[in-house]
Amino acid sequence: MAEITPMPSARRSKPKSRRTKKQKSLKREIAEWTLTIVMAVALALLIRTVLFEPVRVDGNSMLNTLTNGELMIATKWHYLWNDPERFDVVICKYPDRNAIFVKRVVGLPGDTVEIRDGELYINGRQVDQPFDLVRDIRDFPSGAYSNKSTLVPPGHFFVMGDNRNNSNDSRNIDVDTLPRGMIRGHVRYVVFPFSKIRIIPQYDAGEP
Repeated sequence: MAEITPMPSARRSKPKSRRTKKQKSLKREIAEWTLTIVMAVALALLIRTVLFEPVRVDGNSMLNTLTNGELMIATKWHYLWNDPERFDVVICKYPDRNAIFVKRVVGLPGDTVEIRDGELYINGRQVDQPFDLVRDIRDFPSGAYSNKSTLVPPGHFFVMGDNRNNSNDSRNIDVDTLPRGMIRGHVRYVVFPFSKIRIIPQYDAGEP
């Protein structure tokens, strides 16, 4: 009697098919997670570039408006179409420095800035400073801050810290006036610590 060899069962191919499906599923999941991460990073960069940026205060140069360690929010969208105004509190960068600084805009393009007996003069006229500042103990320009023009060039801004006696700002020849592109955002809110949440006051400086 002839022997009959049974045909291989078709079911034996299923484990391979299952492995293939699992591999495809794993690749699809990795691709989806990668896309999600890339989109999240792109969205975060877009928010920081166009909408707002959280920045922590480092130091005491903005006393008494801002104190060391506070977390503030700087908005960006307003400066996409408008220039900073006098007395805006801004985040900015300095030449040859990577750090972010927070200062107050005092001089606009074309202004002549002076400080005499602790008072601010713009274009020869005394300007009221309604914010809570620590006034200067020295005039400007004088001493270490001399040998520079007080005239703000076109497209530049003169910035100072509210703690005038402890602030590295446009009075320093190494900082000088800042080009518009170095001013990165308008500080609007303090969000931490929670006990000090507040809106940063905006002041109408008028025309000096």
